[in-house]
Amino acid sequence: MSVPTDLRYTDTHEWVRIEDGVATCGITAHAQEQLGDVVYVDLPEVGATLALGEEMGEIESVKAVSSLYAPLSGEVVEVNEALEDAPETVNKDPYGAGWLLRIRLSDASEVDKLLDAAAYEAHAAADAH
Repeated sequence: MSVPTDLRYTDTHEWVRIEDGVATCGITAHAQEQLGDVVYVDLPEVGATLALGEEMGEIESVKAVSSLYAPLSGEVVEVNEALEDAPETVNKDPYGAGWLLRIRLSDASEVDKLLDAAAYEAHAAADAH
């Protein structure tokens, strides 16, 4: 399982990359493997305010529809428009071109509540059983 060490993770299988107070977010390789072929992604509008842990959208695959949860609190400043026409990008490149949205953080201390790569890897392995 691919778990980049430069990212932080939620126990609901979202990943976060923080740069200059903005978090780029997506779902993990583990999550997209569990979902199967992604066919649709429903994301919040730019300008929406998210609270840590609240439902922020849905991701639909050939197998299931799953909720997406805000990994951090803040304002949505960008969504990955390319996923409208190519949702399968989430499967092909979950940590790169398959990112979902960017959030301007309202409380940077929340980052400390996220899992590091080793903790997430252990969580995902336990989740798989």
